[in-house]
Amino acid sequence: MAHLSNSQRVVITGLSIVSPLGNTIAELTRNVFSGVSGIKRLNMPFVDEMDCKIAAQAQFDPANHFSKHTYSMLDRTSQIALYTSVEAIKDANLIIDDAMKPRMGIYLGTGMGGAQSIEDGYVRLYKEGASRLKPFTVLMSMNNAAASAIALEHQLTGPNQTFSTACSSSAVAIGEASRLIRHGYADVMLAGGTEALLTFGTMKAWEALRTLAEEDVDDIGASCKPFSVDRTGLVLGEGSAMLVLESYEHAVTRGAKIYAEIAGYGAANDCNHITQPSVSGQSATMQAALNDADLSANAIQYINAHGTGTKLNDITETNSIKKVFGSHAYELSVSSTKSMHGHLMGAAGALEAVITTLAVHSNTLPPTINLAHPDLECDLDYVPNHSKTLTKLEYAMSNSFAFGGTGAALILKKLN
Repeated sequence: MAHLSNSQRVVITGLSIVSPLGNTIAELTRNVFSGVSGIKRLNMPFVDEMDCKIAAQAQFDPANHFSKHTYSMLDRTSQIALYTSVEAIKDANLIIDDAMKPRMGIYLGTGMGGAQSIEDGYVRLYKEGASRLKPFTVLMSMNNAAASAIALEHQLTGPNQTFSTACSSSAVAIGEASRLIRHGYADVMLAGGTEALLTFGTMKAWEALRTLAEEDVDDIGASCKPFSVDRTGLVLGEGSAMLVLESYEHAVTRGAKIYAEIAGYGAANDCNHITQPSVSGQSATMQAALNDADLSANAIQYINAHGTGTKLNDITETNSIKKVFGSHAYELSVSSTKSMHGHLMGAAGALEAVITTLAVHSNTLPPTINLAHPDLECDLDYVPNHSKTLTKLEYAMSNSFAFGGTGAALILKKLN
């Protein structure tokens, strides 16, 4: 079945996650709308050598889900991605037959790929004096390892690409996958992101960058405080999130349940600074998504913000929203769910897309927790501390902005 039109509607029919807020959609839903924090003391052997001793870890043991052979061949970033691909397909109740395989692919985002495998190799070479590395070190650490493992597992012969644009990687992957379906190059796509960078070397590098949050000594779970005047930075997290995207026609024909529609996708680069976001870049990203959806700014009711909890990002994103939405910026709701699940880097956009999809599906907005002392320069409705229910949530936006200047925004729509 080939399509060469640009009018295919794209819908979401399957969701799956491995995250600091649980490893099932039911757990994520319960925790994210109840304001539960997944930020805890880092549980790693090297924690005593860290200045930053907090993180948002996923409680997921891949050894319980894979054979010894598969487990030994994959980095943790591929293990959690492969697991979420299987679960997302189950959630979509999708049977992948031979006719579907050429029309189904995988687009995945990751910032650092197999960080643990790279680090293990360096330790063996430089610390332990080994002369040879494990033969699969390259295959485990390359950025496209996870996407390739997923394609192999499900025998998907359609498009397979990996996007690495730092914190916007998986939002870009979802947006580009939706375009692929919209323009008729695929009927079904797995799209999402994965990241497992809670390694000693990677966390030390982040410490050096001086963007990590200070530990809240009274409540570790409250260490990430987006939009609060006492915010001190971001908290590193890990996890994977996967969506099954289908053309509306394909989903309806097979009688699939539909969570939401992807109504728009925009991407832009701010060309400002390698680490400092700009209002021009972020506003261009959001405006591009609105243009793609052919929507006026007033149609958006909720934004799942990038909302890292750093001083600069939160003010810049606030001013960017004001630039795009004008007076409507004070009428729509905004939240940063990173206050609960931390920053999953290359997987952040996918997890937040899943959360935004659940918000649209349930008419409920997740909160920004730990917002006790609002920054006067951040003066929007950030859904502080408790979730909010709307009569109807029709359009929501999910923002992702990255070091290097790459931004991506997705617009989710309730299916009518």
